Amino acid sequence: MSPQLISIYALVAMFVVATILPINMGVLAFVGAFLVGTLVAGQTTNAIIAGFPGGLFLTLVGITFLFAIAQNNGTIDWLVRLAVRAVRGRIAAIPWIMFGISAVLTSVGAVSPGAVAIIAPVALGFALKYSISPLLMGLMVIHGAQAGGFSPISIYGGITNRIVAKAGLPLSEITTFLASFGVNLSVALLLFFALGGRKLLQAEAAAPAAVNVPAVQIAMPQSGPQIFGDSEAEALSEEIRLETGQKPNRSIMENPVKGAETPEGGLYQIVTLLGLVALAVLVLAFNLDIGFVAITIGLILSMMAPTLQKRAMGQVAWPEIMLITGVSTYVVVLEKMGTISFVGDSVAGLASPMLAALLLCFIGAVVSAFASSTAVLGSLIPLAVPFLQAGTGVSPIGFIAAMAVSSTIVDVSPFSTNGALVLANAQGVDREAFFRKLMAYGAIVTVVAPIVVWALFVVL
Repeated sequence: MSPQLISIYALVAMFVVATILPINMGVLAFVGAFLVGTLVAGQTTNAIIAGFPGGLFLTLVGITFLFAIAQNNGTIDWLVRLAVRAVRGRIAAIPWIMFGISAVLTSVGAVSPGAVAIIAPVALGFALKYSISPLLMGLMVIHGAQAGGFSPISIYGGITNRIVAKAGLPLSEITTFLASFGVNLSVALLLFFALGGRKLLQAEAAAPAAVNVPAVQIAMPQSGPQIFGDSEAEALSEEIRLETGQKPNRSIMENPVKGAETPEGGLYQIVTLLGLVALAVLVLAFNLDIGFVAITIGLILSMMAPTLQKRAMGQVAWPEIMLITGVSTYVVVLEKMGTISFVGDSVAGLASPMLAALLLCFIGAVVSAFASSTAVLGSLIPLAVPFLQAGTGVSPIGFIAAMAVSSTIVDVSPFSTNGALVLANAQGVDREAFFRKLMAYGAIVTVVAPIVVWALFVVL
């Protein structure tokens, strides 16, 4: 058996183990990089360590640290309240408010399950109170989180854009972002009318003053089924649970934020909001490094309220960072031993390049429905690089957009963290029936989405 095949089988084994057992795939990937690199590829440990993505590590730490500060000082909760009050009694607007808030949270750096963990309890509480379909509300939250997931300053966007730039392929950050946003927005629009939106347009909500938005927290454990192999779930930090003394099987609705509170629209919250805006401006307009900028803004905010810094540091998505950096390190080992070129040449050798692109989108969707979307993005996109560089006629920009959407939109599955969070927080439903609905919808998306995005962004 060739070294390249051994390294591929090792990668498949990592996905299987991480899906079955509650083991962070990043740990598996680091060990795999060490064993495959030294025993199979004959690499030195120094060469393996040199493949550690220091820039990506800094980016992930910076944006999750800054977002945790924004959540802890009440800025995110304040924005949620403002958005809900803006509904002004229009029930039909509530699902779209939840979609929009989720999109904003992920677009400024929240991990997707973190955004869903914040918004799902609030959204599903409104669903019960105003007789809105809980399936509609839950799916609007998930699709909203995925819609904003590929902004240039988001985690998904940062991972994808760095991989593409490193490979020397044509890069269009805005195209990937708009592709994800457009597809998820279109799906949300279809869901809205398919799941009772017409009735909502004719209904009236209670007076805005009666709306009560509970305090929520980003890094808290959830009840209900979880696929622990999806290490995005582990970003709901164990360290925070220990620090705050929260029980592992209590929902977010049962555990409001404890600790320092600030009045709504206070100076600190306004400065935090300005900091998030400054992050986008400095990164997009002046092309500064997002990791350094985010940590700098986080430091300024920490100096204004030092007591919040410790909790925010604990809420940095360390398990998520372990996953991403571990997989990235293993991919560098694959690259050095020729596996990337081997797979790319094999895919490029298929009779139809368009069919090969569709196959890769299907693989991304199926694997991501049961495992981590970030791990899929970090491993499959590099494997497709030689195929895209081979002059097969497939547009790299279009293919990256298709791969990005097909690998993340499937997180509606109840076997994924986002779907599990919605299932855990649904109120007034038959959970078995609700689970079956989520599973059926997730299966449809897994089959249909790759074909649709392939046709939109690769064929057309």
